[in-house]
Amino acid sequence: MTPAASEPQEGVGRLAHLFRFPVKSIGGEALAEAPLEPARPLPGDRRFGVLHADALRHLTNGALDRWLPKSAFLRGAAAAPLQAVRGGWDGADLVLTHPERGELRFDPAGDDAPLIAWLEPLWAASGKSPAARLVEGPQALSDVNKPWVSILSLSSLALVEDRLGRPLGVDRWRGNLWVEGWAPLAERDLIGATIRIGDAELSVLEPIGRCAATSADTGTGCLDGDTPAELEAAFGHQDFGVYAEVRTPGTIRPGDAVVVL
Repeated sequence: MTPAASEPQEGVGRLAHLFRFPVKSIGGEALAEAPLEPARPLPGDRRFGVLHADALRHLTNGALDRWLPKSAFLRGAAAAPLQAVRGGWDGADLVLTHPERGELRFDPAGDDAPLIAWLEPLWAASGKSPAARLVEGPQALSDVNKPWVSILSLSSLALVEDRLGRPLGVDRWRGNLWVEGWAPLAERDLIGATIRIGDAELSVLEPIGRCAATSADTGTGCLDGDTPAELEAAFGHQDFGVYAEVRTPGTIRPGDAVVVL
């Protein structure tokens, strides 16, 4: 018997949110749709990153020609105030906001000095070498050197918030795809499975281990706990969400069914 349209179907969720992060660890934007291609990350995700001065030695003729680990870049795990930066594309410009720094509009193809000056007071909390240069990567400058997208669950978030005893929200996790309608932590049982979103199919590969960046309140940029340690205490691991690789192309949109095949 076919379930009524209003009844949830086992193994079926729905894509609730779709996010892209044009600059690694700095801002982010919601998308109405995204075309997925096999063995490619979400288009435009982590396209840029901001190197600190000690990492400039990795440039070749002033350009970045290879993937670098997150330690080369400005990042929220080292400076919690960066977690409160918001924003994304507006035409050819990137527009960023922060509760202490106001708004910055800049063209990433032009002079990056205004961006570096805007970020430096936020990065100073890291105690590391100064913010130095905006670079475009030859591939997505994600934390893993793989062409993956991240998939997170709203029901899992609700469970984590309940166990940790405070609201966390979606922003601190910097996830690409958020699914609603799955059972809490069901995504952990999907490692090795294939899911379909719209016409796209993705293989679920491994859990996402979490770092100190998730300990910052994204509204204020201030630490409000030790999220990795709290995850370990509550669940016996520091994971939240899963990585997946696109196998079959397709354009995905919030509202699309997410089906476990």
